[in-house]
Amino acid sequence: MKLKVQLVLLLLLNLFAVCVQANSSGPARSELERFTTDLNSFQAEFTQTVKSQDGRVQDQTYGKVWLQSPDKLRWVYTGEFPETIVADGSNIWIYDESLQQVTIKPQSNQAANSPLMMLVDVSRLDEQFQATELGDVEGMLMLELKSLDSEAEFERIFLGMDSSGVRMMAMEDAFGQRTEIHFENLLKNQATDPQLFYFTAPEGADVVGVEAPSD
Repeated sequence: MKLKVQLVLLLLLNLFAVCVQANSSGPARSELERFTTDLNSFQAEFTQTVKSQDGRVQDQTYGKVWLQSPDKLRWVYTGEFPETIVADGSNIWIYDESLQQVTIKPQSNQAANSPLMMLVDVSRLDEQFQATELGDVEGMLMLELKSLDSEAEFERIFLGMDSSGVRMMAMEDAFGQRTEIHFENLLKNQATDPQLFYFTAPEGADVVGVEAPSD
């Protein structure tokens, strides 16, 4: 099982603008702000792991991610069930190679419906999250964002930073399921091919959804 796509996309895109103005401050927040300052592009390899409440691994996938400020992203899962996700600023394209299916979702609608938008709307952050510095956890400075909404999709979000940038994200839902994304080989503000952030449905693929007009 893969993490709900739009939530991961929006959290990553929001790292360009996030400024965690909460009741607590400390080294994790400072490291996050340092990483996002002057951040124009970001690329990394990732491992995504879904764990049950008792810590059992339910699913593990690998891939690579590219981001371009302010709103473009390419997220590629490799392995047995390859999948490509492209956010081009107007639409989110999800291509399941095994099913030969392309799903299109307006990017603005995904943003509006995501509880993670409060990470960029800092005026709402304190209303819906309690931010806590957790100190050094496995060599990372850890910041916890705990939802104050009992009906929120994710009860807690964790961001782990070190001197190279954001190394880990984790989300926990009300059932104790935890999704962790660990990043390796991070590159900040490296030249990125603009074509990575455009998508054309392969010939013969089924297309679900309607493309929103480009800005």
